[in-house]
Amino acid sequence: MQYSMNRLSIFVDGNNMFYAQQKNGWFFDPKRVLEYFTREADTVLVNAFWYTGLKDLQDQRGFRDALISLGYTVRTKILKEYYDDNSGRYSQKANLDIEIVVDMFNTVDQYDRVILFSGDGDFERAIELLRGKSTHIIVVSTEGMIARELRNATDHYIDLNDIRKEIEKTDY
Repeated sequence: MQYSMNRLSIFVDGNNMFYAQQKNGWFFDPKRVLEYFTREADTVLVNAFWYTGLKDLQDQRGFRDALISLGYTVRTKILKEYYDDNSGRYSQKANLDIEIVVDMFNTVDQYDRVILFSGDGDFERAIELLRGKSTHIIVVSTEGMIARELRNATDHYIDLNDIRKEIEKTDY
C-alpha cells in the first residue's frame, strides 16, 4: 500500500491559543486554519484535535458544535478553581497537556506531520520524542507566548501574525 508522506494531524491547545489571540488582538477561524494547512494537493488531514477547558458542561456549546461540524475532535475538561498566591485572586485552569500528548502518541502511526498550536514549553520532550520517530513538527504560536524550549525542539515555528491574512476570523 502506498502512503502519502503528507499525512497531517493538527492539535490545538485551545486555552493557550485563546490567550495568544487575545494578546495579538485578533482571532483565527478554525475552518480557515484547516483550509490553510491542507491547501497543498498532496496533504491529507488525518486528525484535527481541539482541547479546551469548560466552566460547566454547557460552556461554549455552540462553538464546540461548530468545531465538531468542521471535523475537529473536541476534548474538554472542567476548569478547576485555585487560589493564585501571586495575584491574591482565584483563577481557573484546565490543563489538557496530558490529553494532547496522549493523543499525539496514540495516533503517531497515522501521520507524518504534526501542527501543534501552543506555546507551552511542557511539550518540549514530547516533540523531541516525536521527531525521533521522523515526524515533522510545526509549532504555531506568537512572540512572547512561545517557550524557548518548545521553539528549539520543533522543526519549524510559525508566528500567528505571519499567517494572519490567511486564517483570521473575518465574520463576527
